[in-house]
Amino acid sequence: MLAKQYEITLPADYDLDVIRRRIEAGAPLLDDRPGLGFKAWLLRERGADGSPVNQYAPFYVWRSDGAAARFLVGGGGFENIVRDFGRPTVHHWTVLAHFSGPARAAVPAPPVATRRLTPVPVTQDPAGLAAHVDGEVEQLRELARRPGAHTAVLALDPARWELLRFVLWADGPRDDPAATPFAVPHLSAPELSALPEGRVW
Repeated sequence: MLAKQYEITLPADYDLDVIRRRIEAGAPLLDDRPGLGFKAWLLRERGADGSPVNQYAPFYVWRSDGAAARFLVGGGGFENIVRDFGRPTVHHWTVLAHFSGPARAAVPAPPVATRRLTPVPVTQDPAGLAAHVDGEVEQLRELARRPGAHTAVLALDPARWELLRFVLWADGPRDDPAATPFAVPHLSAPELSALPEGRVW
């Protein structure tokens, strides 16, 4: 599984209702997209939740590498982003773990997401790296058990040696100052229920 995200930072006086209308129009195209676990259509609004910027920053988890490739370069949708905003950098991670939370059944459209990026400690001991990742997986498992948790993902960028923790919330906690909060105007989740539960290996 692959996680991907691109971030489009918008002018301070940008009318975010333009992006909300874009989401409303585009969401049905991905609500049943084969190979897509989920797409969280994410927004940050300047001044809200401490955000210094207006930003459109969709986050994807793809079950199929081929479906992700088609979306990105095969005319599957990303060309619309390039047309309207230029070609942004697309960050990508290998998914290490996924957990469903207790809020998933009751709240199909979680309104809040948080993203935390942390460096993997430098170590020459392979067992130390595995132990660190195991610890992060267990922390995510516990986080996903909170009443407001909907979906939790842990992923690795091995180019930067950086871990990503991404959580969808029915009501987002504010007890992690290292996490960036996002509003979620829409969640496209065509194959969310098919994502493997727990650590993926």
